Amino acid sequence: MIRVTAALSRTRAGLMLALQAGLAAGLAWFVAHDLFARPMPFFAPIAAVIALGSSVGQRLRRTTELVAGVAAGIGLGDGIILLIGAGPVQIGVIVLLAVLLATAAGGGAALIVQSASSAVLVATLTSTTGQPWTRFLDALVGGGIALVVMTVLLPLNPLTVVRRAADPALRAFTGGLHDAARGLAGRDAGAVRGAVDRLRAAEGTFAAFSAAIEAARENVAFAPARWRARGALAQYVEGSAQLTYALRNVRVLLRRAETALNDAEPIPDVLPVSVRHLGDAVELLRQEWDRGVEPIAARERALRAVAESGRAYREGVGYSGGVVVAQARTAVADLLRATGVEYAEATRQVRDAIGWTARPQKVRRRPGRRGSMPS
Repeated sequence: MIRVTAALSRTRAGLMLALQAGLAAGLAWFVAHDLFARPMPFFAPIAAVIALGSSVGQRLRRTTELVAGVAAGIGLGDGIILLIGAGPVQIGVIVLLAVLLATAAGGGAALIVQSASSAVLVATLTSTTGQPWTRFLDALVGGGIALVVMTVLLPLNPLTVVRRAADPALRAFTGGLHDAARGLAGRDAGAVRGAVDRLRAAEGTFAAFSAAIEAARENVAFAPARWRARGALAQYVEGSAQLTYALRNVRVLLRRAETALNDAEPIPDVLPVSVRHLGDAVELLRQEWDRGVEPIAARERALRAVAESGRAYREGVGYSGGVVVAQARTAVADLLRATGVEYAEATRQVRDAIGWTARPQKVRRRPGRRGSMPS
């Protein structure tokens, strides 16, 4: 039953891509065959499907690279076969030139691979028709149709893409903090080290989250049907960078917590409570972003975390414990920024929560001779 449910979930996730590919392939054939009078334009739907299938979650620039790679490979293969015929030597020459051309154009791995593979496809599976560049034009038609489908006719929902990328990143962040809180409570340095390793591994999910943000921003910019998603997407766009900063600060915090345990420093009971509240705040942020509501609960829990860290400081901590408290303040400020709070306001709220609202200011003396009398 679980496998069936998982299969249905994967099917739902791939439904939009299947619809895009089907629509793009059909339109590419129609345009090339019926409008441009190409008798067998099978490279048009091939180029459309390759461009769509290879660009899921990628930005428009990379998708355009794929289209250019397919078209260039097909055009190069057609030209060389027309000049020197087909055969193993010609295939090697075609691939060599396709890779050099894509590299000289400054393309990435996707452009190079698609250019070379498309050239091989032309050289091995088709024969020249005596009409150079016709299949190159078919590929351009198919790639162009793919771009129109993915940006105008049937664009992916950017919020869905971003939420799917944000969910594993935020869950990993939460899990690492909760693991660390349990390790601190049990005075288990190994458990805290495991939490650090878990958060280090989570950097990959955060990179995917950032890539999804960029793809969604382009999707909204170029797809009129998705313009209404701009408001809901703004929470993710504005908060993703601050969450990355929070992750880095938390990793520093946990490494210092491990050092405090290894050095047998005092660990007040409220310190692991503070770390657990910080994990709760990240989880609440994930839930509130998913619902598209103001992340009020996440802010409240984050400020509770910093308040508990202030209590730990007053109860007494060692050198590393003091660093843990300082990093907790910084991480909470980052998290508040991720919820939409401005920098100055986030700093003020952290200071209020930790009880530093009335710290005396030092008065600087003006330079001069001590005890001098006016003349």
